[in-house]
Amino acid sequence: MAEETSRKIGPVVLLGPPGAGKGTQSQLIARRYRIPHVSTGDILRENVQNQTVLGRQAKANMARGELVSDTLVCDMVADRLRQPDSLRGFILDGFPRTAAQAGWLDAFLEQEFFDKSDSHKRYPIVICIRVDYNKLSLRLTGRRTCPACDRIYNVYLKPPLADEICDVDGSKLVIRDDDRTEVIQERLAAYERQTTPVVEYYQQKGRLVSVDGDQPTPEVTKQIFQEIDSYAADVAGGR
Repeated sequence: MAEETSRKIGPVVLLGPPGAGKGTQSQLIARRYRIPHVSTGDILRENVQNQTVLGRQAKANMARGELVSDTLVCDMVADRLRQPDSLRGFILDGFPRTAAQAGWLDAFLEQEFFDKSDSHKRYPIVICIRVDYNKLSLRLTGRRTCPACDRIYNVYLKPPLADEICDVDGSKLVIRDDDRTEVIQERLAAYERQTTPVVEYYQQKGRLVSVDGDQPTPEVTKQIFQEIDSYAADVAGGR
């Protein structure tokens, strides 16, 4: 693991619909390469909780029922990426969500992140986890949660021993609001609306890599690691 704490990995962007396993893969990538997992959801919550200037602005927007603006989100991401632990690389989960944010990220990296002592351009490698829609639906609509221990099951793919009952404490499993069919359909539709332009942006830049998310998790992880290793080698070689 000594090599993983010294070599430059570069920026990694992970795209994929809800239920594709981005969170799981992000954690595995961060652990293997010793780079931070940067989640916009976490950043937003931390800024609001810590009452930073950006957090207070975001909280005011949300209190008015407004979405947090692109400008605020980008400012929060910029603050996080300027931290010393991001210098070797980082993985972005949940960002960019729009083509405008993707363009901002390229400009930010060009201005502040690239090593000015050499000609290496560490633009992000963008990995898109693709999953069949029907399989996504099973993953999402089948999800059940124990309200006592937060253990997650799936009635289709990973059912409890007893129907709708937690194996650990016997609690009745519940369907969270985000896992209801109507909410899931809207989440998937919103993903398609927002992310298709992002995918097209990176395709045009020649930086998009697609991974088959229908495979077992270890196989998905193996393919992602191979792509990152190849990218990191290109970065080191100045290609």
